[in-house]
Amino acid sequence: MTQTQQKSLLVPILIGIIVGILIGGLIPAVGTSVSFIGELFINALLMLVIPLVITSMITSITGLGDIRQLGGIGGKTIIFYTITTGLAVLLGLLLVNIIQPGIADTEADRIALRGGQVLENVEYNISKNTINLDGATVRKPFDDRYRAILKDQKNIRGTIAPQDKFQNNSIKVTGWTNPTGKTVTPKATGQGIQIDLAVADKVKGKEQSSIGDVLKEVIVGLLPQNLFGAMVDNDVLPLIIFSLLFGGVLTTMGEMGERVIRLVEGLNEAIMRIIDLILLTAPFGIGALIAGRLGEAGGFTGFASEFASLGKYAFTVIIALLIHGLITLPLILKFVGKRNPFSYIKRMLPALTTAFSTASSSATLPLSMECVIEKNHVSSRIANFVLPLGATINMDGTALYEAVAAVFIAQIYGIELGFGQIVVIFLTATLAAIGAAGIPEAGLVTMVIVLRAVDIPIEGVSLILVIDWFLDRCRTTVNVWGDCVGAGVVDRLEKGKGKGVTTEEPVVVPTII
Repeated sequence: MTQTQQKSLLVPILIGIIVGILIGGLIPAVGTSVSFIGELFINALLMLVIPLVITSMITSITGLGDIRQLGGIGGKTIIFYTITTGLAVLLGLLLVNIIQPGIADTEADRIALRGGQVLENVEYNISKNTINLDGATVRKPFDDRYRAILKDQKNIRGTIAPQDKFQNNSIKVTGWTNPTGKTVTPKATGQGIQIDLAVADKVKGKEQSSIGDVLKEVIVGLLPQNLFGAMVDNDVLPLIIFSLLFGGVLTTMGEMGERVIRLVEGLNEAIMRIIDLILLTAPFGIGALIAGRLGEAGGFTGFASEFASLGKYAFTVIIALLIHGLITLPLILKFVGKRNPFSYIKRMLPALTTAFSTASSSATLPLSMECVIEKNHVSSRIANFVLPLGATINMDGTALYEAVAAVFIAQIYGIELGFGQIVVIFLTATLAAIGAAGIPEAGLVTMVIVLRAVDIPIEGVSLILVIDWFLDRCRTTVNVWGDCVGAGVVDRLEKGKGKGVTTEEPVVVPTII
C-alpha cells in the first residue's frame, strides 16, 4: 500500500469510528446486530498474523547478512521494552497513590464503593434456595458478580442470582456453602445480610498461578512439542524462536539457502499485499466492532452508568496511559530515536485506531508493520524483528493497568500497602505483562498473579470487569504505540552503527546536464 493510499485510509477509518459510536450508542440493538462484520475483520487480520510473523522474521534474520548482528538488535530491543514497561508501572503506582480512587473511611463505605450493600437488623429466612427478606430494600439489582453473606453463627455464603430472579422481596440463589466449602441445605433464620463481591468466573481456577509459573510456562513454551499446535493457538513467541533458527540456518546454506530465502521474501510480499486488500475494509470492520461493543454495554446510557460507577478508577488509568503514551514514549522517541514524535504518531494513526477497536496487539500487527516501514521509513529488517517480538512481550499499557488496579482493589478493601508490597507489585506487574498474550482481556489472568503476590482479595477483579472492556482498548493502544516507538528507537541505534536506514523521506536531487 502506498503512502497516499494509507493517508487516504485514515479519514474513512475515523468516519467509521464515529459512525460506529453513534450506532452503538444510540441504537444498541443495531450495533449488536452488525458486530459480526467487525468479527470478520478481526478474524481476517488474525488469519495473517502467523504467516506474517514467520515470513517477516525469517526475512529480517536473513537480511542481516552477519547473523552475529542479531545479538545487538535483540539486546537493544529487550532492554528498551523492559525499561519502558518499568516506567509505565512506576507511573501507574505513583498516580494511583496520589489520586487514591478506592479510599473510603469506613468498612460500610468500602462495601458501598465495591457496589455492595449492608442490610442491618433485617429478618430473613432461607427455603428452597431463596432468601426471603422482611422489610428490606435492596438499593439496586445485583448480578452474579456478587455474593450474599448472612450474619449468623454459621456464616452461610452464596451467590446472588441475576436480576430477573428478584421477586416479591426475595432473592433466589444458585446454592449455599459454609466456610468449609461444603454445600448445605439452608433452613436457618437469622438477622442481617451483607452483599459483597464474589470471585469472577473469568479468573476462577487461576488462583494457584504464580509469577514463577507464568515465566516457567513462557520458557517451556518457547519450544513446543507441536509447531502447528502453536500456530492454531496463535502462540507467537515459539514461532519467533523457530523463525530465528530457520533464518539463521538458511544463511549458512549457500546457493540452496538463497533459493529458499527468495521464496520466503516472495511469500512475505504476497502476505503484505493481502493485508493491503483487507485494510480497504477497515472503516467498516472497525466501525462495526465499536458499534457492537457499545451495543453490548447498553448504548450511551449503559456505558455512562458503568463508567460513572468506577469513574475515579477509570480516570486514574486513562490519565496514566495518556501521560505514558503522549509524554514518556514521545520523549524517548525524540531524544533517543532522534525522530519527530508528532510526525511519527500521525503516520501511525491507522494502526493505533485499529488497536483501539480490536483490543488486540496481534490483530494490529499487520497494520503496525505497514505504517512503521512504509510511512515512518524504519528499516524493514528492524521492524520485521522488533514489532512481532513487541506484540508478544511488550505490554506497557497492560502492566500499568495491572499496577493501578492492584492498588485500587487494595484500597477498596482497606488494605494498607507498605513500601515492600509496592515493590512486589512493581516487579510482578512488569514480569507478568511479559506472559500476557496479545489478545483481548489477557491482562485479567495475569492480574490474579499480581493480586496474590501481595495477598489482595481477587474478588476485587469482579468490580473492574464492568469497565474493563473499554480500558482494555485504551491499554492495547498504548501497547502497540510502545512497540512502534521501539522500532524507531532500535532503528536509530542501529543507524548509528551504520546498519540502519534514513529516518526521513529521501530527497530527490535533480541532475544538471
